[in-house]
Amino acid sequence: MQNAGARAATKLPLPYYSLLSATSPSPNLSRLTPPDFLPLTDAGPILDVRAPAEYAQGHVPGALSLPLFTDEERARIGTTYKQVNPEKAVLLGLDYFGPNMRRMVEKAQKLAPGRRVRLHCWRGGMRSGAVQWLLSLAGFEVTMLDKGYKDYRRWVLEEIARPRLLRVLGGATGSGKTTVLHALAAQGQPVLDLEGLAHHQGSSFGGLGQLPQPTQEQFENNLAEALAALPLGVPSWVEDESRMIGRLAVPNGLFDQLRAAPLVVLDVPQAARVDYLTADYGRHDAGELASAVLRLRKRLGGLVTKEALSAIAEDDMRRMVELVLAYYDKTYAHGLEGRPAITVPAESTDAEENAARVLAAVANQETAATHGS
Repeated sequence: MQNAGARAATKLPLPYYSLLSATSPSPNLSRLTPPDFLPLTDAGPILDVRAPAEYAQGHVPGALSLPLFTDEERARIGTTYKQVNPEKAVLLGLDYFGPNMRRMVEKAQKLAPGRRVRLHCWRGGMRSGAVQWLLSLAGFEVTMLDKGYKDYRRWVLEEIARPRLLRVLGGATGSGKTTVLHALAAQGQPVLDLEGLAHHQGSSFGGLGQLPQPTQEQFENNLAEALAALPLGVPSWVEDESRMIGRLAVPNGLFDQLRAAPLVVLDVPQAARVDYLTADYGRHDAGELASAVLRLRKRLGGLVTKEALSAIAEDDMRRMVELVLAYYDKTYAHGLEGRPAITVPAESTDAEENAARVLAAVANQETAATHGS
């Protein structure tokens, strides 16, 4: 991830924006803060004019890339600004920008045929100012993100840390917690699917069949969008997670709330969980399963690892699951120590049945609490 110093070193100098704004055609221009800018879909798609590498590191969910400069051009301008002088950097920027004006307008027309766009760069200054000038000249109605992506990231971190009403759904590995969350969502319950956002199911096997994980920055951006969409004043369901989901970290501002939120634990018999995981893991490539087991070898120990790998080679998925599940059950039981919870007995991993059980258990507790008061 780029630090602030690296970003600042490759920003265009202020005189470049001044040159462009001096000939600006007084566009119909609005500058909005993130809470006003993000939901304004009628104002057109969001165009991110930062360099491709910046966009790849993290961007507003749904934003389209319309870079003013390539990564190489941006680096050369920054180097010129630092090592030569600002005036030379301005001229170099104009050399790159001038020949690309038509291309940028034509691309913007394809991305936003309605000629209405929302626009931002890193700080809401020089790069977005240049493209705003160009697109306004070409007849676009432009809405700017005030203070740019930098201020958007401030909003992201604040949104993640905002206090919320949460209910945490727990249960040992193989309980089908994610499918229960989906069943709860189908019944109209507000749900935050952290594993869906992370493209990972948490365990060493959690990446099987998943899309590549996003960057940490993009995960946080997607998370903030999902959190902002949850209703206020109503508890939202979220799965019990460790701090890491694959290689992504649940931000502290949310993780601390997860640990403090009411916990509802599904107690599914081990045999049912083995059946569930055998069916799930059996769909995947033996080599990927073996790699997942090898990632656990220090925790499983040499003998169990060898037995699990042999079970995979013999296509005995049930035996492999039983071996690995013993480790996961012990780890999860340790993680529950000291955490008050409602335990919900379940007979199987049927998602709809278990969603109903969970809701009934919560309703019973609330009724008891009301009568007790």
